[in-house]
Amino acid sequence: MLLEGKVAAVTGGGSGIGREICKLMAAEGAKVVVNDLGTAVDGVGQSHSAADQTVGMIKQAGGEATPNYDSVATPEGGQNIIQTAVNAYGKVDILVHVAGILRDRMIFNMSIEEWDAVINVHLRGAFCVVKPACVLMRAQKSGCIINFSSISAAGNSGQANYSAAKAGILGLTRTVARDMAKYGVRANAIWPGANTRMTATVPESARQIRAERGIGQAAPMPATERQPEHVASVVAFLASDMAQDITGWTVGISGDRLSLIEDPRPVKTVFCPGGWTLDKVTELWPQALGLDLRHLQRAGQ
Repeated sequence: MLLEGKVAAVTGGGSGIGREICKLMAAEGAKVVVNDLGTAVDGVGQSHSAADQTVGMIKQAGGEATPNYDSVATPEGGQNIIQTAVNAYGKVDILVHVAGILRDRMIFNMSIEEWDAVINVHLRGAFCVVKPACVLMRAQKSGCIINFSSISAAGNSGQANYSAAKAGILGLTRTVARDMAKYGVRANAIWPGANTRMTATVPESARQIRAERGIGQAAPMPATERQPEHVASVVAFLASDMAQDITGWTVGISGDRLSLIEDPRPVKTVFCPGGWTLDKVTELWPQALGLDLRHLQRAGQ
């Protein structure tokens, strides 16, 4: 019972990876608030059925769970998610922000509505639920926050909104880890890879383009190789006391591959005494940094 006595709130817990996280945490002894607005993959519609089904599964297996149907995209919704945990179980020890939607479109065709919808759920949603969690965790001087990012944070064709949101989550998570360290609260991010209803919406043409550019695959892996349960196992470990000294990291988990993802860092550095004038840049850049720096080509190698 790795999480016995702990209280967890999981956004997007009604299906896919979120559901498996809720089920595993409950099986490991945690009391779980299952948040899910019950929308389609594109964020349209609302339903209680997704959260209720996960809660039902947990209770049927002998665990404890409470549903929540608030949107993570508003401060009120984020506060209500955390307050549901406090009202039901007296505290919150673990927050996992999985909730997300997709509205893929090439940048030259993307509308501001498509941009805002994805940013609001992923990135604004992370802030809206992380802040009230941090208020309580700071007071109790303990807690664990796990935010879901994506390999798309490195850039992905047709996903300007999603990639920007997921990259923003990495910066947010690293900052939360720094801000909350002295209060005994840790924060990490996940780069997941699993076959879910979100990955099933990616058209074959987009898969081919991304594979050619070194991101993603030309075809989905067999379901047995990229199961949501694999991701849930890593999340449960990071939420446990065994991981009490792990904070500020991005962890990649996809099928049989588990990785620590390094933060952005310089790959080459050049110094120019007296500072860089345009003449010095044009003189020294070619030999010091090179001119063939097409990042898409580099990513595909």
